[in-house]
Amino acid sequence: MAWTDQRVEMLKKFWLQGFSASQIAKKLGGVTRNAVIGKAHRMGLTGRLSPIKRQESKTSVEVFQTDLRPLTDTQAAKKPCMWPVGDPKQSDFHFCGHDSEVGRPYCTEHCVIAYNRKHETAA
Repeated sequence: MAWTDQRVEMLKKFWLQGFSASQIAKKLGGVTRNAVIGKAHRMGLTGRLSPIKRQESKTSVEVFQTDLRPLTDTQAAKKPCMWPVGDPKQSDFHFCGHDSEVGRPYCTEHCVIAYNRKHETAA
C-alpha cells in the first residue's frame, strides 16, 4: 500500500477529528494501526488529545506540615513514613505517616518489613 495524496489527506482528516489509529486503519483499509501512527508522527500530527478518557485521581494526600514557619532541627529530622496503606485507586488510600527512621523513608515497623536480610526470609 502506498501513501497517496488522497490517503494522506484522509488520514489527516480522520486524525484531526479524533479517530483512533485503529479506526483510521479500518477506514483506510490495507494499512495497519502502526502504519497510521508512524505516518501521523512523520507528518507532525501528534498534537491532539488521546481518545482514551482518563479518570482523575481521587487519592487524598495528607498534609503533614500546615504552617509555614521554619522547621526546627528536631522537626526536620522527623519525616513522615511513606509506607503506602490501602489501594491507590481507592479514596481511603494514604501513607502511614508515623515518624520515619533517620535516613529511611519508613517508620520502624515498616522498616522491619521492607528491609530484611536474605537469610531472614528463608524458611
